[in-house]
Amino acid sequence: MLWQGKSIRSETGGRLKLARSKRRVEIGRAPADTHIGEDRSRITRVHGGSEKVRALRASFASVSNPKTGETKKVGIQTVEANTANPNYVRRNLLTKGAVIKTDIGRAKIVSRPGQDGVINAVLIE
Repeated sequence: MLWQGKSIRSETGGRLKLARSKRRVEIGRAPADTHIGEDRSRITRVHGGSEKVRALRASFASVSNPKTGETKKVGIQTVEANTANPNYVRRNLLTKGAVIKTDIGRAKIVSRPGQDGVINAVLIE
């Protein structure tokens, strides 16, 4: 896992004397890697006792049309583009900012499936 605490170096490259050591809550978790498939999610307890719903697989997205203002639940066919990583397109990973092909047209994901557990998208065509 990745430690996501404060860096040991300053912006200029000088070494910092940290006031405390690493903490367990600062350790990152493995990415959810949400795929296209039959709906599957996992509930994870986070710091403070709250819960996050991680979508592991999803087959539907709530797509809203900005022109008409209506939202529909539509099926996801494939991932067409992803600015985060071009490899995600080949693996059909659903992340925020990914452009997906749906039953009603192309849409851009605006939610975070690995954090929220839902897929919300905005129609772009």
